[in-house]
Amino acid sequence: MKDSGKITKVFPFPGILTTCDGSDAIVWVDTNITQGGCAYPITPTTNMGALYQLAIANGHKNLWGESLQFIEPESEHSSASACEGFALAGGRVTNFTSGQGLVLMKEVLFTISGKRLPAVFHIGARALTSHSLNVHAGHDDVMAVSDSGWGMLFAKNVQDAADLALISRRAAEDSYTPFMNIQDGFLTTHTIETVRLPEKELMEKFTGKPEKKLLNLFNPHSPVMTGVVQNQDSYMKGKIAQRDYYDKVAEILQNAFDEYYQLTGRRYGFVEKYRLDDADYAIVAMGTASETAMASVDWIRENQNIKAGVLNVTSFRPFPKKEIVYALKNTKALSVIERLDIPLAADNPLTAEIKSSFADALINELKDGDSQKISRIPQIYSGVYGLGSRDIRPGHFISIVKNMLEKNKKFFVAGVQHRLSIDEPFDPDIRAEGTFCMRGHSVGGYGSVTTNKVIASLVEEIFNLNVQAYPKYGSEKKGLPTTYYLTVSKDPIRTHSELEHVEFVPINDVNAFLSGSPLWGISEGGMVFIQSSKESPEEVWNDIPEHARKTIIKKNIKVYYLDTVKIAREISTRSDLQQRMQGIVLLGIFLKVTPLKDEAHFTDDALFEGVKHSLMKYFGKKGEKVVDENLQAVKRGYYEVMEVPSSVKTEFKQHSIELTIL
Repeated sequence: MKDSGKITKVFPFPGILTTCDGSDAIVWVDTNITQGGCAYPITPTTNMGALYQLAIANGHKNLWGESLQFIEPESEHSSASACEGFALAGGRVTNFTSGQGLVLMKEVLFTISGKRLPAVFHIGARALTSHSLNVHAGHDDVMAVSDSGWGMLFAKNVQDAADLALISRRAAEDSYTPFMNIQDGFLTTHTIETVRLPEKELMEKFTGKPEKKLLNLFNPHSPVMTGVVQNQDSYMKGKIAQRDYYDKVAEILQNAFDEYYQLTGRRYGFVEKYRLDDADYAIVAMGTASETAMASVDWIRENQNIKAGVLNVTSFRPFPKKEIVYALKNTKALSVIERLDIPLAADNPLTAEIKSSFADALINELKDGDSQKISRIPQIYSGVYGLGSRDIRPGHFISIVKNMLEKNKKFFVAGVQHRLSIDEPFDPDIRAEGTFCMRGHSVGGYGSVTTNKVIASLVEEIFNLNVQAYPKYGSEKKGLPTTYYLTVSKDPIRTHSELEHVEFVPINDVNAFLSGSPLWGISEGGMVFIQSSKESPEEVWNDIPEHARKTIIKKNIKVYYLDTVKIAREISTRSDLQQRMQGIVLLGIFLKVTPLKDEAHFTDDALFEGVKHSLMKYFGKKGEKVVDENLQAVKRGYYEVMEVPSSVKTEFKQHSIELTIL
């Protein structure tokens, strides 16, 4: 195809454009290409197992018409053993786990790799329980098993999670080496993003039929002895013989990367370089932080005139020491940031491996045909960030680069106050022009998180825009405060952090004014929606604390209100749905007050036709009545939402001026 005089390559499988989270992406792939799953539920990967089981309950068959199997034994250790047996019998098997669950199965991980069983486990990387329990993102769990002989690939977003599910499967089966496909817990597993899911035809072509690729070591007609006891005369010979397999893994993985690119146009590699060709300073990371760092260095280059770049490490096993040295050798300094902390080690794992790689290169240990001896090692800084999903923001990356420029702390901490912390000078708005952001304040159980997902899906489908919807999950459950975020943009969304620069703030829980600062970061001329049972705008306005009213007037913020609870009760007769349906009313309010509908030149009829389609996606299996009730809730929110007029706010402004004079 020619485009403006240039030849553009057309790829046969560009992907199915949709919205989903990392859990949905994994299940889409694995319910089509595997034959069975063995897993024990553990946050944040429970959804993967639940969705896999749901597919089985609905009669779903894989690409070759086979019914899927699922085993949920009494623990993660047992689930790994079940996977071992499934793979020994020649089956293509999957597992979903994280945190303590992954560490609990470590004993079996060694056995699976030692027997050359090409299973793939999907990990929602999670902080380990150390001084306290945390169910959120951390790389402690995967690093705790990084010595077990498995390949380990890290996704930086939902798209990566879907594609690497296929790439890891292909590499595992071609090399007889098990792989882990890793994504950050909650930050990817539960974040809705615009993605291109692999087509069924692509998955069938890329992975192939299981029985043509896998060995059945439990075939009674061709018996093989496995898992035997070996003493001094035999054990070491078998262990060292494993290297004949492992030495081939890197080349096999590269072939999988290359073929996947030829089929889809989506390029993956051991590492991903971003603006490193002329970089003086580099940030090295794995997972979601890499993409936020990429957006941040764009701002740093444009506004601070510092040549900064990012290296995203996709493959931790096999470790790409040659690729890392080549990518970073010309920098003055680099900062390796890691989502874990091991204080008694010489360095945290990624930093240690990178230092080792540079040491090998300096003494000319990298002797591949195109390698060359380096004469210097860049200054290597090491940092800890994001433990337990602690927010990592553009301001942190600015500080990380500043720390290298000033040759300050060789080991640092980002995101908390500590003697090892680096400064956070400011947190700029690095969003692409025209990006629209929403930060909602609600209560668990009100349906706001589901509404956020529905809004994201609707915006992508109807308005053809990129979306990212992320709930700030907590271990607290129903009835306690919760925050959720939505970003909409014409451009790809690269930041994975809590939103402070927003245009719209819906407040389902008016107590948010007392427990926090819900108007923090709202833009000039922004919008606020307040759930209120009051009927007059004066009453609504008087319920807002004085400090918030001052902010509203100063920033010329529009204030909308409606009793969504009353509407939900009037629509649904089911008490278990009434509380959640008030969140769906918010969808109608969102469509009314935001500029998306007008910018797309949509009529109300066309808009609600799209809304119904999105509601079918989420609630269709619950019946037509539930869909119709939700659609009615959206329409009432759209048509009944009211605005506090400027005259009411002007009266307060005049009163404030008089008090100031007095």
